[in-house]
Amino acid sequence: MSTDGDLIKLYSGQILALAADIPHLDRLDAPDATVKKRSPLCGSTVTVDITMKDGKIDSFGQDVKACALGQAAASVVGAQAVGRTPQEIETARDQLKAMLKQGGPEPDAPFDGLKVLLPARDYKNRHASIMLTLDALVEATSA
Repeated sequence: MSTDGDLIKLYSGQILALAADIPHLDRLDAPDATVKKRSPLCGSTVTVDITMKDGKIDSFGQDVKACALGQAAASVVGAQAVGRTPQEIETARDQLKAMLKQGGPEPDAPFDGLKVLLPARDYKNRHASIMLTLDALVEATSA
């Protein structure tokens, strides 16, 4: 069972700084794909819009209604999404999931900033919110 002190440590200054500075918060006017994901446990939602060009994300927008952990993940992903291939997005999603659920290593660059979420490994009820942006992007890039 976690204590209040454990939760305070979980929401580090770095996580809160990322949550306060999420890039690409404007939705796209004419996206190639839009995907909305919701965590049923906490109600967090993320909607992503993308356009693709030459097999890579050309533009990206997101609407993030999530806890600070989900916001921090959206911030890291948002800073790196443009120019990425569907395979790079899928790899980042799989690596983040493995880091949280299976004790795997932190995601590779350019998504290595997600390592800030490593303390959330012990908080299974937060994993779905953290995964929302990458889950939505994987679906959007495969549409």
